Amino acid sequence: MVEAQTWTRRMSNPRLDSTVTAADDQVLDIPATPTAELKNSTYAVGSTLSPNLVTALIIASWFMSNIGVLLLNKYLLSFYGYRYPIFLTMLHMLSCASYSYVAINFLEIVPRQHILSRKQFFKILALCLIFCFSVVCGNTSLRYIPVSFNQAIGATTPFFTAIFAFLITCKKESAEVYFALLPVVFGIVLATNSEPLFNFFGFLVCIGSTSGRALKSVVQGILLTNEAEKLHSMNLLLYMAPMAAMILLPLSLYIEGNVARVTAEEARSDSFIIFLLIGNATVAYLVNLTNFLVTKHTSALTLQVLGNAKAALAAFVSVLVFRNPVTVMGITGFAVTVMGVVLYSEAKKRSKVTAH
Repeated sequence: MVEAQTWTRRMSNPRLDSTVTAADDQVLDIPATPTAELKNSTYAVGSTLSPNLVTALIIASWFMSNIGVLLLNKYLLSFYGYRYPIFLTMLHMLSCASYSYVAINFLEIVPRQHILSRKQFFKILALCLIFCFSVVCGNTSLRYIPVSFNQAIGATTPFFTAIFAFLITCKKESAEVYFALLPVVFGIVLATNSEPLFNFFGFLVCIGSTSGRALKSVVQGILLTNEAEKLHSMNLLLYMAPMAAMILLPLSLYIEGNVARVTAEEARSDSFIIFLLIGNATVAYLVNLTNFLVTKHTSALTLQVLGNAKAALAAFVSVLVFRNPVTVMGITGFAVTVMGVVLYSEAKKRSKVTAH
């Protein structure tokens, strides 16, 4: 699952606002609310269905794709025995590159934007390196820890974003904002101490994924500040995905060996693996597409709210599907963390209003 640049208004810098929800490592940064003209240009299905029904279907698709990619990754890496998270992430990137090319150049879901300079290219490449680290760590963590615990750790993204914003840009938040981060940290401490399937390595790489996602949001706000260099989320995905695939291929060959040969041999005895990998890679792209569609038909704020709900729902569904044990203290810790994220988002809004 892939992250992307958003449109921003002049004189604003939302990348340093740390408004990151409890979304998982496969979710991109939230694109800004599109213009009324773009909202009115719906797909052909919108002409036969009511706008409310179209919006409901898109939100349902968003939930299914976001939760689906988590469950498929967990099943492949932990239960099916496909122990190649780097290669799996590379397949996600190839899928996103291919589908993005078709969606932008043929379906024209957004206008095509181009990389204008070598400087802009290297800025995108720098973001891509951070992004690869984050996504690979997130997928690797699913080999060792339950989805529910993975989502609880992912909810601490605002905490890491605030730290990186302060360390890199010396950006200070209000006391209310920092106070709202306390339950985020306290909740994950509760969840960690009471996790029955705790794995230290899985915990570390999941923390790495979460901090990497936070670091990318801060760095992205610093590097792509020029109005001419800003790319829509779908265009940024179009350029970042093939870069990520080229970075991950040699890394996979060096660490995981000749995975392509192993996968081909396994497919001869069990063709179901082909269906799983293609389906998993397709759903990874749908995560990004539905992020854009939800924002197009609602707003960026709606996507933030859905992100908080998705984390809790993904944890609940994963427990039902994989039957991993949970404790009352673990559930309480997760709930406290999500509550802290909500309080943090509200504190950020009030801080913005006060600043203006």
